[in-house]
This record gives sequence, structure tokens and C-alpha cells, in this order.
Amino acid sequence: MTNWTPDLTGLKGPKYIVIADAMDRDIDAGVLPAGARLPPQRDLAYDLKVTIGTITRAYALAAERGLIAGEVGRGTYVLAREEPSPLAGAAHFQDARIDLPPAVAGAMRMDSTAAPDIGQSAVIGPLLARIFAEQPHLAQDYTRTISNDWREAGAAWLATGGWRPALDTIVPVTGALSGVENVIAAMTAPGDKIAFEDLTYSALARGAALIGRRAVKVRGGDEGLDPDDFERVCARDHPKALVVIPTMNNPTITVMPEESRRRIAEIAQAYNVWIIEDGAYGNALDDAPPPFAAIAPQRTFHVSGVSKTLCAGLRTGWISGPTAFARQIINAKKLMTGGISYAMTEVTARLILSGEAARLKASVLDEIRAREAIAREMFAGYSFASHPRCPYIWLTLPDPWLPGTFKDAALEAGVSILEADAFKVGQADRVCHCVRVGFSALESQADVRRGFTILRQLLDNAGAGFDGME
Repeated sequence: MTNWTPDLTGLKGPKYIVIADAMDRDIDAGVLPAGARLPPQRDLAYDLKVTIGTITRAYALAAERGLIAGEVGRGTYVLAREEPSPLAGAAHFQDARIDLPPAVAGAMRMDSTAAPDIGQSAVIGPLLARIFAEQPHLAQDYTRTISNDWREAGAAWLATGGWRPALDTIVPVTGALSGVENVIAAMTAPGDKIAFEDLTYSALARGAALIGRRAVKVRGGDEGLDPDDFERVCARDHPKALVVIPTMNNPTITVMPEESRRRIAEIAQAYNVWIIEDGAYGNALDDAPPPFAAIAPQRTFHVSGVSKTLCAGLRTGWISGPTAFARQIINAKKLMTGGISYAMTEVTARLILSGEAARLKASVLDEIRAREAIAREMFAGYSFASHPRCPYIWLTLPDPWLPGTFKDAALEAGVSILEADAFKVGQADRVCHCVRVGFSALESQADVRRGFTILRQLLDNAGAGFDGME
């Protein structure tokens, strides 16, 4: 093991970035040769008088930069420098996750709910290569048609709660989020009001605002969106559409009972409101209530994709809505997001129609179930909502923690999570001292347990768990 204590003199910035920069410098200078074993994180934290969370983040950032790699049971080692490519001078990105702030990129990602890695690439990779070999002209060109196989696959994947859409209602899209925005663009006009549950996947509301729609909030509760408040909002604000996640709402995990769905459908009929139903988590449940698409088919657009229970990288989804508006949806999709990918849609359709997607989905759900069981074990004694088929928990914070403060403390300790404010549509009326802790994006159950351990320690030491004072 190398007795390495970096000289941080003259280096400025967040401490964990400074440590990673010093490591980069010392590797270049030969102070840390390839194959050198770095000190244990706890030892280095003691030597530098910083928290172990800071060292964890520094090592994670260095690993992102390709400087080091860890081996379970052996420690962390310096990697050999690769020869620069001919394009090396054109651009240099220290962090592969260029869309994330460095603080988040270097943390354990417990802010994502994408399907866990259970070996999908071993199936998808060869199939994708076969599609390019069999259909090279289609795979490399714009997609101009929708095949019946794509509609068949969409109908099978969207099916939930005893409902299965008709083929002539199916429109493939680039994932559920873009599908919802496509419907909003097609069925409403700039200035129109769109109703959302007050706690929801707020990217839906932000996307609507980006194209000139105005969000109005409807109160939610233990059983999802409140029908009485929806009726009040309809009478007062006259929204043109309601966007709702009725089955395993993100983030509260509520499942709206069938009685509430029928009442909301009646209210939507009375006030002429379109229902846009986000079913991203819906097909994870075998016993889901009937969707709005089954209850009010003439005014409901049901949207879902494969990100949560198959593979987020496929970026494939479908809309099922009233047949008369299918062309309108297709045109809006082309104008807003361009054409869909032939290769990705085709590979997804083949997976579904061959039965391979069902096998992969079962493995994904088994992995989620195992990780949710770890959550129930690790957070025993604290209040949280969870479901064996949901890839996150909705954790209620004990006093004196506030959501934003806990999120900052978690990030300081090397874990990225999302606080309640990230899911609010405007300034929500109800107080919600909660955070969403995702556990599907981490590579292993051991990583999940390690992330949960960090969060549990913060909960157990609320009085001294975080110092935000300068």
C-alpha cells in the first residue's frame, strides 16, 4: 500500500474535487505509479482531517475520470494511463456525466429510478447488432412508418388492470415523458391550464410550462389525487387536461382506488377535461386497478414506457388514446421530438413479442423486490412508504431534519437523493418532510446497503449529522 498524503496547497474548490485533482497531478508526476494501492479511505480522511464521506466522493470522482479502480477485498489501485487518441486535443471532459454537477456526479446515485442492471445488455446488444445487419437501410434512416409489430408490442406492454388497448390506438414514442408532452402539445394550446397532483413527477409540469401551458395543482392524499379537490379546480380554473400517475405515484407510491378513478372520470366528463395517464409504473403490478383508459376511453391518453421495468436506455414508449386523435398525436410528436428510432423501437418490439422482455422484466422486478427488502431492514423504526415492485422509498424525516438539509447532508456524505420540493407543482399547500431514495441505479445490492447505511447514520445522528455553517 502506498503511503500517499496529497499536498493540497494552492488547490481551490470543494474539498473532494481538490483531492481528486491532487491525485490526478501526482499520477502525472509519477508520485502514484500505475498499480499503486491507495490508502484506505478512513486512513486518508484521518490524515487530511476531513470526513470519510469527502474521501468517498473524491475516490468516486477519480474513478469517473479513469484514474483509479477498486477491487472488493483488495483495495483501490491506480490505473495505467491510456495513450491519447487522435481526437484527444479536440475536447476534454473530466467527468463522463457531463450533464451533472460535479458534486452529484461523484456521489452514489440514489436519485434515479431506472430499471436495475440485471444483464440486459447481453440480450439487447446482439439483437441490436442483428437488426442493423438485417435492415441496414431502415436502421440508419429516418423512421417514416409504424409497423403492426410495433403496435402489437405496444398493446402488450401497455396492458394493465385487465385492460388491453386496441392496435389502432397505439402510437410509439421516445419514452413516457416525451409521450406525455406530445399529448399536451397536441390536445391543448399555449395559455391553457393543465392540472397536476400537487406532489408528482414535476418534470411533466415543467415540460408543459416550457411550451406555454400553465400548471394548476390538485391536492393529493393517502389514496392519490383527491376527487373533491379536482372538481373544485375544474370549476374554478377550467383546465383543459389532467396529468395523473394513478398507479404508484412518483414519489408517494400511492395507488388510486378504482372508486376514485371512476369519480374523477365523471368529473372530467362533466367539465370536458382530457385525462393524460402516466402509467410508467403501472405494468409492474399484477393487481393494478383498471386504468382511466378502461374507464373513460374516449377522453383518456394512456402513456407508458420500458424505463422502469425493462431498460431505460431503450428510450421506447407508447401512447394509446382515442383513435380519432392518433394522427394529431403523431404530428405533434414529429414536430416536438422528431421521429422515433427504428433500431430502438424494433429491438424493443422483438423483445416483447418473443417473450424475452417478460423474462427480463421478471428479473428486474425480482431485483427490485430484493433491494426493497434491504430498505425495510435498514430503515426499520423510521416511517417510510415502499412497495416490493417500486424502485424507491418515500422516507419521512424525523425532527429536526428538513428535506433540503437532509439532501445536502446526504450529498456531503456521498449519496445523491431527491427532496420533496423536487416533486412539488408550485408551492404546495401540504407540508411534506420527505425525501425520495431510489435504489435501482446502483450496480449491486452491496452498494444499495452501503448507501442505506450512510443515510441511516444521518437519521440516527440528526443533531450532529450535518454542519452547514461556514
